[in-house]
Amino acid sequence: MGIQLFLKRKITFVWLILFLVAFGSYIAPAASQSLQDISSLKVDDLSDEQLQVLVRRAEEAGLTESELIMMAQARGVPQSEINKLRNRLENMDISISAGGPRNLGSKRQPRQQTNLNAITQGVINFQQEPTDGLEEVEPYFGLDLFYSKNRRLSFEPNFNLATPQNYVIGPGDVIYIDLYGQSEKYFEGMVTPEGSLILDNVGPIGVSGKTIEEATALIKSRLSRFYTGLAGANPNTYLQISLGNLRTIQVHLVGELRLPGTFTLSSLSTVFNALYAAGGPNVNGSMRSIKVIRNDRQLAEIDVYDFLINGKTDINLRLQDQDIILVQPFLGRVHVLGEVKRPLIFEVKEGETFQDVLGYAGGFTDEAFKDRISVSRTTGKERAVSDIFNNQFSIFSVKGGDTYTVGRVLDRYTNRVQIKGAVFREGNYALTEGLTLKELIRHADGLRGEAYLERASILRTKDDLTTEILTVNLRELLNGGAADIPLQREDVVRVSSIYDLQEEVYVQITGEVRNPGTYPYSSQMTVEDLIVLAGGLRESASTQDIEIARRVVDPAEGLFSTLVPVTITRDLISSVASQRLEPFDNLVIRRKPNFSLEKMVYVEGQVNSPGTFVVQSAKERISDVIQRAGGLTSFAYSKGATLIRRTEYFNTESEQLRRKRNLMDLQAKLQFDPNDTEAQEALLQRLFKDLGVGDPDRDAAESAAVSDVKRETVAGIAEDKGDFGQVRIRETEAVAIDLEKILQNPGSAFDLILEEGDIISIPRQLQTVRLRGDVVYPTTVRFERETGVKYYINRAGGFDIRANRKRTYVVYANGEVARTKSFLGMRLYPSIEPGAEIFVPTKGPRIPVRPGDLVGLTTGLATLVLIISQINR
Repeated sequence: MGIQLFLKRKITFVWLILFLVAFGSYIAPAASQSLQDISSLKVDDLSDEQLQVLVRRAEEAGLTESELIMMAQARGVPQSEINKLRNRLENMDISISAGGPRNLGSKRQPRQQTNLNAITQGVINFQQEPTDGLEEVEPYFGLDLFYSKNRRLSFEPNFNLATPQNYVIGPGDVIYIDLYGQSEKYFEGMVTPEGSLILDNVGPIGVSGKTIEEATALIKSRLSRFYTGLAGANPNTYLQISLGNLRTIQVHLVGELRLPGTFTLSSLSTVFNALYAAGGPNVNGSMRSIKVIRNDRQLAEIDVYDFLINGKTDINLRLQDQDIILVQPFLGRVHVLGEVKRPLIFEVKEGETFQDVLGYAGGFTDEAFKDRISVSRTTGKERAVSDIFNNQFSIFSVKGGDTYTVGRVLDRYTNRVQIKGAVFREGNYALTEGLTLKELIRHADGLRGEAYLERASILRTKDDLTTEILTVNLRELLNGGAADIPLQREDVVRVSSIYDLQEEVYVQITGEVRNPGTYPYSSQMTVEDLIVLAGGLRESASTQDIEIARRVVDPAEGLFSTLVPVTITRDLISSVASQRLEPFDNLVIRRKPNFSLEKMVYVEGQVNSPGTFVVQSAKERISDVIQRAGGLTSFAYSKGATLIRRTEYFNTESEQLRRKRNLMDLQAKLQFDPNDTEAQEALLQRLFKDLGVGDPDRDAAESAAVSDVKRETVAGIAEDKGDFGQVRIRETEAVAIDLEKILQNPGSAFDLILEEGDIISIPRQLQTVRLRGDVVYPTTVRFERETGVKYYINRAGGFDIRANRKRTYVVYANGEVARTKSFLGMRLYPSIEPGAEIFVPTKGPRIPVRPGDLVGLTTGLATLVLIISQINR
């Protein structure tokens, strides 16, 4: 083997030199060029095909890429050209594998099919072509197999399966031959048009028309002359044959096809592959008698229904070159309507029965009437109707043009009675012989406790479908005082409930309870019971001011309800004297007189102890809180003190919301408290439960109702009075106070009574005066004693051109406002205090006098003068 490899490499080396010399003479046509001229080789002038031939020859000799380049260097090829050669090989991805024995079979390409026509390759997409309304108008069974709107079945042959031993070889097939064992060799060849397989150093072998199994034996016999290990009883060399790329065949499809013609198909194709390529039979084509003709003889007859019904595809019947597939017109068709699983049009053969057609239709549905089938059949010049009974299905011969209608079972019951209402098991029951009303109640597990025993009804249907009602006293029937009633088919027994015959009763509770609302009424229910159902009393609830609003049974004119006063204890202990409730009572629990949650006010600024203060009484005033805050500091500016008070538009937090917020705060602190005791855990559980009850949103809505009404009223006035402009509604506003007089005269008219949310703000000593408005330079200047408004106006550059001097006003630090007054043509400006702000309004834009207005004014004055002169005469 080593000598053979050496000789092969030597031969390849000589061939390589000859190839390079020949190609060099092609690109540089000097007739006398010799082997020594290889140094003038230009790699850039070599084509990719020539490089591929060079590499393939080197691979066959077992040369590596480095050995090939060394051989070129030995013959004088420049290094630059060698580098170009190496780069070309890398870019082309055809580098040579390592030397030594190689498994060439690993380089084989996957088996594939080539040279197919456009239709077979799927270039033409049938689901894009119109079906002429076939599926909507005429539902023919099986035609959608080949050209439905959503084609998923293509019958494509599988190229990855093992080489079939019964495959018939033909021209164009690629054959792989592997020798392994003591001798190793690989052959690859294509069957020539003459039907021969030509192997190197072996010669042609005629394999066309033979199966793989027959060709294997023939090739083995030929190669055994060169590889003796193949022959004998104990061979040491083995042979394996497989198919490479498959040849193509031409098949002619004629007749009633959607796209008849000649198709180029794979040699593994079957009849179904060819039918799919041609789009299948058309509307007039037969699905039951598709003929395969080979060499002018009918080879087979294909019934597509065998595939659709039984799953048979005749997969062993492979097509060969020049086969003919003939699709004739349909044999005969019948239409199956009604309660079958496939209500379609079916093609039938001669001799088939209705049982066969029923199998094609998938059998009956669950609702089908199977005893009789109606058939409409042509009789020459008209149609006739016949009946097929269930014992005739297998003997009734079908005929083309028949229409079979499978009916539906009647929607009625032969032995049904019903019971509804106050029984434990309502529903349908079978009418057995001698069934009575008492037995039917027993079958329904008896009457429920709320059943109305004085009256029950039986709705009975007569033969003419009219109905009558039979009235029964169940109490007497169950006690044996009345005769039992036999039931008939389609009787409906209705047992009413006592609650069906009366209005649902309830009681209501409103006012100071945790969960006011409506609750179900129970007999012997007391006031305490209803309060417990409502979650108990609120802290603000009064136990002495409770009343029940009770409906009047026979009300007089103008009387709506009766009021019943009630007194309870806070621990809700019931007694004999507890007031019993009646249906529809409304229990009203009022609020304690003068009850209120704590009211908070805030003091900020220059006091000794600023912060939050709780209002002690309804008469507490500003001076009281200032005194509780430790009085004013030495830096306080009492003239600038301001009271900020909530308006009626403030969104006041309801008591329920405040209570819930406090409980949530307590819950958060307990959850992060490291002292986890049993009592604390129980408190947490109560808090979780307590926070989940009540409706604080409803309380907030009630408290905001008055505020909303006032907002709407103000907005309506602003809309009606166009000159009002937009009214700005504030939730808080500043109230001007004179803290010096308040502290000098506590309890006087200057000393205001405090309200919830009041903020008393006391600033530090102020030393400036601010100027705003239509002055030359609005600014802030230092306060000077015994100076007036004009002094500060001049400090800001004076009045501007459009300044409205007579409307100048001053806003003091405590919020009071003083305007400019006029007396005998003189302007009296307000006095100035530290922290004051001087506002100078503007006159607005000057409107020029138009010529028309000027003419009108002049004309009017002239007329007036003329009238006066006439009067004087």
